[in-house]
Amino acid sequence: MSVTSPDPSLLSPHAARRRIWGWWAFDWASQPYFTLCLTFVFGPYFAAVATETFMAQGLTEQVADAQAQSLWSLGQTVSGILIALCAPILGAFADNTGRRMPWIVLFSAFYVVGAFSLWWMVPDGSFLVGALIAFGIGLIGAEFTTIFTNSMLPELGDDGAIGRLSGTGFAWGYAGGVLALFLMLIFFAEGESGRTFVGLEPALGLDPEAREGTRFVGPFTAVWYVVFMIPFFLWVREPRRRPTHPSFGGALGDLWATVKSLPRRPSLFAYLGSSMFYRDALNALYGFGGTYAVLVLNWSITQVGIFGIVGAVTSAIATWIGGKVDSAVGPKPVIIGSIVTLIAVCALVLGMTRETLWGIALAPGSSLPDIAFYVCGAIIGGAGGVLQSASRTMMCRHAPPARPTEAFGLYALSGKATAFLGPALIGLTTWVTESARLGMLPLIGLFTIGLVLLLWVRAEGEGRP
Repeated sequence: MSVTSPDPSLLSPHAARRRIWGWWAFDWASQPYFTLCLTFVFGPYFAAVATETFMAQGLTEQVADAQAQSLWSLGQTVSGILIALCAPILGAFADNTGRRMPWIVLFSAFYVVGAFSLWWMVPDGSFLVGALIAFGIGLIGAEFTTIFTNSMLPELGDDGAIGRLSGTGFAWGYAGGVLALFLMLIFFAEGESGRTFVGLEPALGLDPEAREGTRFVGPFTAVWYVVFMIPFFLWVREPRRRPTHPSFGGALGDLWATVKSLPRRPSLFAYLGSSMFYRDALNALYGFGGTYAVLVLNWSITQVGIFGIVGAVTSAIATWIGGKVDSAVGPKPVIIGSIVTLIAVCALVLGMTRETLWGIALAPGSSLPDIAFYVCGAIIGGAGGVLQSASRTMMCRHAPPARPTEAFGLYALSGKATAFLGPALIGLTTWVTESARLGMLPLIGLFTIGLVLLLWVRAEGEGRP
């Protein structure tokens, strides 16, 4: 099957529309890894199993909670470092060879294998380390496929259109994520009663005693990706590019030349630095949101799943609207508004426990913390989705047309160079304070640094003609 095409400007209107729809299909297909595996199903399940495993070794529940969160952060830290080291090199190599599709196929395989392997995370904790490695493989696949598909966005429209296209893509992604989560909660993920959220026994004869309904999140996510990536591979074609320096040595040389030029491109330099901090904070917030609810508010997996649905629905709606605002006023004001909103929500969450809300004692059994956290989840979902979409648009405004994949590789590097920082700071603060709640405190500082660095970012960007 051919994976190249003439210049996109020469495509017929029908082919151009199909190319956009195919590109949107990737967001729909890939989002469940982040929604189901990272945040709302597998992440909390991993934390619960790890906590029980550590308690069986004689640790107190509070210390075991902290150890579980620290282990989860370690897995994300290692994956983030690998992505940061490889992303810009692979991006430069893809631009030099003029081929991105083979890399999308390769890392799609990582995604599918890693996700499917989560099935073996049994409740006794015997596959604890193996599951962490499998999760890391799938996360690497999800992140790298995103780098290569993101680099196609500048080819889909001009500066006035890419905000809307980016926002709609993220909206489709969140819609796919919430549908996948909804199906998991109805038919598979079992609660303490051994039944799903609507009272059904787990489908396909899955054994609730062995937590097979919850563990099915891995195979479910893998199959979802395979099925819904079909439109992408059928309709998305790469423009033909003449290879230049088609070797890793040549790619490294070109990448180094780009890196050395960054001080002479202050807007791009500042934006990469800004996004490095605020995206690190956002990813850590997503990654630990579900585990926070389990460890601090004692939520069940089902409650976390409902929390996920609320956040994903608001994400889909807000990101679709945010994309239109982005096209109208540009991405920078949208980014600033989203960061300020997330700082405010983090401050509210930090003051929340099962018994108190910012020092105010609550009646025993009060539902106020649950309601407040649901509201916070909705706001985090909406503001976070808009922030990611507008950030992708801003990167397009800074990407040289001849080297978009290298640019998005650097963008991935800026997002992953300190990807260990958010999880590591959470893990360290949690360990020092022995409190999963206070462990979230560093996120406010990371968001603030990102906000300050935006002062040097040009709203119109750099690199576009």
